[in-house]
Amino acid sequence: MTKVEKVSFEEALSSTGFGKFNVCTFLLCSTVIMGTATEILSVAYLVPASACELLTTNTQQGLMAAFPLLGIVVTSHFWGYQADTRGRKKVMLAAMIASSITSILSSFSPDWITFTVFKFLSSGCVAGALAIVLTLLSECTPAAKRALFIMFSSSVFLSSNSIIAIIAIPVLQLKFSYYIPFLNIQFCSWRALCLIISSSCVLGLIGVCFLYESPKYLISVGEEEKALKIMQNIFVINKNKSKEEYPVKSMFLDESTGAHVSKGFFSSILDQTIPLFKHPLLNKTILLSVLLIMLLMSIQPYLVWFPYMIDGFMKSVQTGEENLTFCQRLRASQNATETMEVSDCSINKFALTIVFGVGILLSVINIILSTLVKYIGRKRLIIIIQFVAGLGAVCLNFSTQWILSGFLIIVFIAGMINFGMITSVSVDLFPTHVKAMAVSFTLMVGRASVVVGINVLKQLLHVNCEASFYMFGAITLLCGVVCFLLPRDAKPPSNKCTET
Repeated sequence: MTKVEKVSFEEALSSTGFGKFNVCTFLLCSTVIMGTATEILSVAYLVPASACELLTTNTQQGLMAAFPLLGIVVTSHFWGYQADTRGRKKVMLAAMIASSITSILSSFSPDWITFTVFKFLSSGCVAGALAIVLTLLSECTPAAKRALFIMFSSSVFLSSNSIIAIIAIPVLQLKFSYYIPFLNIQFCSWRALCLIISSSCVLGLIGVCFLYESPKYLISVGEEEKALKIMQNIFVINKNKSKEEYPVKSMFLDESTGAHVSKGFFSSILDQTIPLFKHPLLNKTILLSVLLIMLLMSIQPYLVWFPYMIDGFMKSVQTGEENLTFCQRLRASQNATETMEVSDCSINKFALTIVFGVGILLSVINIILSTLVKYIGRKRLIIIIQFVAGLGAVCLNFSTQWILSGFLIIVFIAGMINFGMITSVSVDLFPTHVKAMAVSFTLMVGRASVVVGINVLKQLLHVNCEASFYMFGAITLLCGVVCFLLPRDAKPPSNKCTET
């Protein structure tokens, strides 16, 4: 066997092959993604379910749903900096530990403000884990399969909503109450659901413990020997051969390492941030930030309030009302609720079943579309999904058939599939030494827009539901136009390493 003296990192990673290691890494990363998703999306179930005990108003419920995303906005930049300077795995461990603790504590909140604060903290911690785990996954996956795995991660994120729904169906129907004198609270079904959901963060923490550190990060900070050992281990796992048969002796990064000397914490943060706003990264930072703002602000608020909307929609359908649009059904359900004294804040069981089915359906659609990327092209597919989703939102107001209305709202929300695709573009475009920071920053500005979108949508669903679909549908269509500015799909590098 002849070993290659020095090759680029991408060629060295390609030489490790694709197999068991990559699948196991994806599954371990999926536990973190699922923990992140359930923590962020759980407020859609917990906020309405807790309304009876916490006596929250419509405005307070909007704040309870929005503050977890605000936590993501506030902390994302910090986590990105830590991951680029201290390592992917180490920072993820810290983030998941903190998130697990605060998520568990939120189950025992005596009032809505305490609940909001704990969810703000827990979501702020998992925010770092999501961006970092996607970065680590991309840096451990050969270029030929990298985009596919990042897009598969969207299926994990989308299916997490289904997992919450299927757990919530039996849990929220439970009729029990246990008084805790020390906290002066009644431990009831919604608190039990909150506690169960927090276990996903603990599962994610366990998953991180079994991950390798990113070899690409190690090279970027001068730890080539450690990186080479990890690459050899990957080679052994994937190809079932000995370490000695790995055909690479040393590696280099064919990109700038961003080496610098910083004095102090804030100076170091600036050194990691400034490159994102200078040539040649400035255009990429602006484009991806704008795309994530438009995508997340227009669609994710509907994903957050989806259980609430489907609950009202299905209640109207079950009463036998006909020839009503989606928004008219929501208003009919709201009016019926306001005319009677409501003592049951649990979400309709059939509505939760629909949410479960929709989540699974979107996950399957994402997997199918991800496998079609190499035939259609990632950029072209992103544009198609964006326009189809936007048209679904605009057309929804014209449908008076409940089946068609349900289909159109699913088509609109399916636009969230582009979150994984645009993220896959992000991890490809930025160099290693600022990659986690770049992904965290673009997600941060995107999530900031969601905070606004959640509260605007909540109010519009009560005041002018139709306007919400016209407005957010138009933003979705405009996002599709901006997607034409994305770079062409890059071809994976060829593997020049040889074995004899």
